[in-house]
Amino acid sequence: MNSKAKIENFEDLEIWQNARILAVEVYEITQKSPFANDFRFKSQMTSSVGSIMDNIAEGFERGGNKEFIQFLSFAKGSCGETRSQTHRAYDFKYIDEETYKVLIEKLFIQSRQISSMMTYLKKSKFKGEKFKK
Repeated sequence: MNSKAKIENFEDLEIWQNARILAVEVYEITQKSPFANDFRFKSQMTSSVGSIMDNIAEGFERGGNKEFIQFLSFAKGSCGETRSQTHRAYDFKYIDEETYKVLIEKLFIQSRQISSMMTYLKKSKFKGEKFKK
């Protein structure tokens, strides 16, 4: 994370931007047959990938580092859930090998970026906007 960049909104966070891109990619993947016909699985996967960006946003908006870290942990969990579902989608032959490999790698990167943000926040002396005096 660039320490000189001022982050004013969750939309300014690279991890949120990347999560948004992932959500769109997963949505597009689930719109194709045969995936599109498995309504429950399609809903589970689009929900879990959406939870990544939503938890980043919610944690940021709470205004405190401890809460933000907690919600980043939820986002990281949703990343793992989506990764697990990607394995299942590949096993069910809903996605091809190339799509599978690319999506798994993107999810690993997203997870590492979330972990890095958590580490940064834990080390930061700044405790959050709601604690500013």
